Amino acid sequence: MEQAMLFAVAAGGLIVVLVTWWWLARRGVERARTEAESRAKEIVRQAERDAESRLREADVAAKEKLLQARTEFEKVSRTRRGELEAHESRIAQREDKLDRREEDARSKEKDVEARERALAKKERRLETRHEELEQLYEDQRTRLEQISGLTAHQAAGELRQSMENDARMEAAHLVKRIEDEAREKADREAQRIIGTAIQRSASDYIAETTISVVHLPSDDMKGRVIGREGRNIRALELATGVDLIVDDTPEAVILSGFDPYRREIARVALERLVKDGRIHPARIEEVVEKVKDEFDKRVRQEGEAALLELNIPNVHAELVRLLGRLRYRTSYGQNVLQHSKEVAFLAATMAGELKANVPIAKRAGLFHDVGKAVDREMEGTHLEIGIDLLRRYGETEEVIHGMACHHGDYDPESVEAVLVTAADALSAARPGARREVLETYVKRLEKLEEIAGSFKGVQKTYAIQAGREVRVIADCKRISDEQAIWLSKDIAKKVEAELTYPGQIKITVIRENRAVEYAK
Repeated sequence: MEQAMLFAVAAGGLIVVLVTWWWLARRGVERARTEAESRAKEIVRQAERDAESRLREADVAAKEKLLQARTEFEKVSRTRRGELEAHESRIAQREDKLDRREEDARSKEKDVEARERALAKKERRLETRHEELEQLYEDQRTRLEQISGLTAHQAAGELRQSMENDARMEAAHLVKRIEDEAREKADREAQRIIGTAIQRSASDYIAETTISVVHLPSDDMKGRVIGREGRNIRALELATGVDLIVDDTPEAVILSGFDPYRREIARVALERLVKDGRIHPARIEEVVEKVKDEFDKRVRQEGEAALLELNIPNVHAELVRLLGRLRYRTSYGQNVLQHSKEVAFLAATMAGELKANVPIAKRAGLFHDVGKAVDREMEGTHLEIGIDLLRRYGETEEVIHGMACHHGDYDPESVEAVLVTAADALSAARPGARREVLETYVKRLEKLEEIAGSFKGVQKTYAIQAGREVRVIADCKRISDEQAIWLSKDIAKKVEAELTYPGQIKITVIRENRAVEYAK
């Protein structure tokens, strides 16, 4: 029973709690709904205020844009109105000008009509006058024919013949006077151009000789240079082909030879031997070979220096070397390289004065004697050899033609060829530039070496003792001792047959066989 009451009390309390919770929950829901409605109304009012504010702003912006558009329209209208007014003003001015021109045209038209009437009157008067003159001319011609007994055609023929004769005579005098003036002017201009070229060249030059002097530190050195029984002299002469002369000249010995290249090699070699102090045949041969190797480089340097001095670019390396060899070649005692540079400078100067091609004239002048560098080694004249060399090493036909004409073997077809010929003659004609006697002597020695070298088995030939002796170096593998004797006789016979010379010439054939072995 008590349990039932307790259960009833508990159930009643639970119901009370549930009812209370339901009531409280309902009040909370109503309060929340009330607050939500209040918040919703506030949001609506705020939205209405925002909408009104935005409407006002939009209204203001629209009014501002409208005002701006109106202002812009008024501005454009004013500008357009001003342009229209200016255009109307220009049109009005043009109309005024046209009106004035129309008035001027009417006035000129009246003047022209008045002039036409005046000209018509003058034309009628002139026609009348012309008819009167024609009649007068006919009357006078008739009277002249009656007086002279000639018709008008015959009189005109005689007058025409007389006038033709007078005109021919006057033309002949005029042509002769023009030719004389042109010839005199051409001579003066040529003299001026040549004089200008020579003055601008103004080169000092001393003719080449056939000797070189080597100074010694003391006279005691002469004995060492001579060597035991003159073996050092013979070794140097054999290695270089140059005479070594030891005389009473204090502290000096003389090298004599017609070939400047060999003489310069001998001079440099002897100076080095004297400076070194060791002078014997083996050392002489060693030093001479070294100097020969160095001279190959020196020859190239001489050629490059000449090209640099004349500012001539793009030259084949072999032509540079041949140009350098001209430094050790003479013609009538004149150094060929120096002569070639003079010709190049003179030809270029005259070409500049005549507005001709300066580079072609300069190149042709420099290379005009390049064949002389190898004319002792190749068949043909130096001109033919030079043409072949220039064509082989890529020079232009204009340059080749310019150098080919300098001896008159070819007819010049360009101004540059004529200038090279003139420059060559100018350089050779300077007082003291050339010596005929020396050239004759050198040519005789060259011919002597050429004859001796024409036989088989000959390696080298040297004309020494001023041409009184020829030393022939024979190949020991091809020439025996017995054949060397016959070789000397054959050379002597050929020299007697082909060469004119004073006195006698000694032919010395040297056949040397060396056996070298090294002890290890």
